[in-house]
Amino acid sequence: MNLTYPIREYENVQKFKNYFLEKKEYRNYMLVVICLNTALRISDVISLKWSDVLDDGGNVRSHIVLREKKTGKETKILVNSNIKGAVKLYLKNNRPMTYLFENKSGEHISRVQAYSIIKNGGAASGIGESISCHTLRKTFGYHAWKNGIPPALLMEIYNHSSYNITKRYLGIVQDDKDTVFGNILL
Repeated sequence: MNLTYPIREYENVQKFKNYFLEKKEYRNYMLVVICLNTALRISDVISLKWSDVLDDGGNVRSHIVLREKKTGKETKILVNSNIKGAVKLYLKNNRPMTYLFENKSGEHISRVQAYSIIKNGGAASGIGESISCHTLRKTFGYHAWKNGIPPALLMEIYNHSSYNITKRYLGIVQDDKDTVFGNILL
């Protein structure tokens, strides 16, 4: 089993997202944006329906509410401005069907299809081939942590059963430890 790591450099996150924008692949752009901004597992992301994101008037909802497949727990996620922008961009160029990430058969794309989109986008955008769907989930946590979000809150967001799992997700490396030791001058 290959280990996945977060995308640590913010510029690489932007480069990855912009790859899909430049190719006008708005569905795939929306996939990446939602993965990066919700910390959901890919199985939950690809199962999203338009009714989960749009209200009856066609407006973007303030929150996505769903029951996670793996944990069975209900979660409520704020639809931030990046997600809203990606949804609106998609809708400007396409009409909604049933699923946000629908294939030609009218079903949602598979995990394999999502993995292929993300892996190929990572390679083509120059950030590497060792990227997966889980990389995006971990990237959310890493950048939240770097911006001061307490790991205990991230544990709650991820619905992890132990703090050790969350620590692995954050991908803390020696450089991160060195920064702490370098900045704490008592």
